[in-house]
Amino acid sequence: MKLGIHVIAFTVPDGAPGIAPELARVGAAAEAAGVTDLSVMDHYFQMEQVMPATDPMLEGYTTLGYLAAHTSTVRLGLLVTGVSYRHPGLLAKIVTTLDVLSEGRGQLGIGAAWYEREHRGLGVPFPPTAERFERLEETLQVCLQMWDQDNNGPFAGKHYQLAETLCVPAPISSPRPPILIGGSGERKTLRLVAQYADACNLFATTPAELTHKLDVLHRHCDEVGRDPGEITTTFLNRSPLSGADDVERFVDEMAEYAKLGADTVIVVPPGDRPAAWVEEVCAPAVPLLAEL
Repeated sequence: MKLGIHVIAFTVPDGAPGIAPELARVGAAAEAAGVTDLSVMDHYFQMEQVMPATDPMLEGYTTLGYLAAHTSTVRLGLLVTGVSYRHPGLLAKIVTTLDVLSEGRGQLGIGAAWYEREHRGLGVPFPPTAERFERLEETLQVCLQMWDQDNNGPFAGKHYQLAETLCVPAPISSPRPPILIGGSGERKTLRLVAQYADACNLFATTPAELTHKLDVLHRHCDEVGRDPGEITTTFLNRSPLSGADDVERFVDEMAEYAKLGADTVIVVPPGDRPAAWVEEVCAPAVPLLAEL
């Protein structure tokens, strides 16, 4: 099993001037620990269900560009970008730029979006759920066409119309940046995973829940003729992981998920000291997880 790090808070002691140097330290610590994936959120406001909406929040792709310059091995992506935040042609161009400037380490993580307050707050349209999923599928189709260098033509969808899908330079990742779809909706999200994604990020709090979601995903794969082994399974760890004393317990818990086919577990560092936490917790956990 591999380990990913997902940074969701930027409440460092030095305030805004301390965010950039701390993020650089997080990148260095993650690579020294052998972490494979480094992600941040795609939100305008901090998630009010977790922390105050007034807490610091950075724009996602700008942050990944900064991390690209301060890392050399980890895969970089958002977990996950909301489909409503950017026009799909622009999104494909942004991810391509990240991939080129990181020398082939960019990833498109995407989902249907859900945080209505930040949309309303900044005046960004927030369509109904059904429409957001329609837009999500069209966005995936646009990105795939943008990354197909033999298919620079128009795109005519219900919600998006592009006269051409020129994307130069092309991504460095071969054959294109990996696509990760976040979410566990059984009727729509997991169908899109089966049809379009290279990886999924599932909401699973127990091994039984992960088993169920993977069963649903595999049924969707059968329906579209896809080998489920082609799809990397990632999930966000929900159990507390406060320090080095928790590592053994954490690895023991993750063994159950690894047996079910989970490829990558993603952990969340505290906002006030993320780099030190990565050194203390992730560094010892990586080799133990690799044995699972």
